Amino acid sequence: METHHQHLLFVDFEFTMPQGKLNPQGFYPEIIEVGIVSVRNQKIEHQFSSYVKPVKFPLLSDRCKSFLHISQAKVDNGITFYELIELLNNYDQVAPNTVITWGNMDMKVLRQNCQLQNIAFPFSGKFRDLSMEYKKFFGDRNQTGLWKAVEEYGKKGTGRHHCALDDAMTTYNIFKLVEQDKRYLARPRPTTIGERIDLSKVLNKYAT
Repeated sequence: METHHQHLLFVDFEFTMPQGKLNPQGFYPEIIEVGIVSVRNQKIEHQFSSYVKPVKFPLLSDRCKSFLHISQAKVDNGITFYELIELLNNYDQVAPNTVITWGNMDMKVLRQNCQLQNIAFPFSGKFRDLSMEYKKFFGDRNQTGLWKAVEEYGKKGTGRHHCALDDAMTTYNIFKLVEQDKRYLARPRPTTIGERIDLSKVLNKYAT
């Protein structure tokens, strides 16, 4: 499969969240944590994890801190948004890559943050939303959450949910399971003995 030889980047971001009804004017989600798992030739080549300082609304809401278990101090000591973009640019320049995320929010927020900061979007390769592939593959009517999807496979998520690197690693693990299933289903299935017996019954019925 072509994915074996590509440079695959599994990316997960966590974002700021408004407090509730009392949103700061002009509020928009900003990236505050990044997790990246870089895979080449089916092997993990590199992992990266860091907190990121929000540019426009640097103070985290209580809701955001409690939901993501992220403290203000951790974010204050994170890399800047500009350093994040530089890092993503470096990944992009290493090799043609395919960025794989669970859901479309990660790239949507990254694109919006870049536009609002007047910075060029760092990725030039392909994008795959694994949650949509999963949905199509299993015929789920609803889009499944990342960790629910892992549990449907009878597995556990890696580490802690809503920790960016753990979510990126869990996305990679699901990717491997889905690709494995796709290969399995692509093979012609041998006829089982049960089906042969049923067929002979049908033929006997019409035999004169």
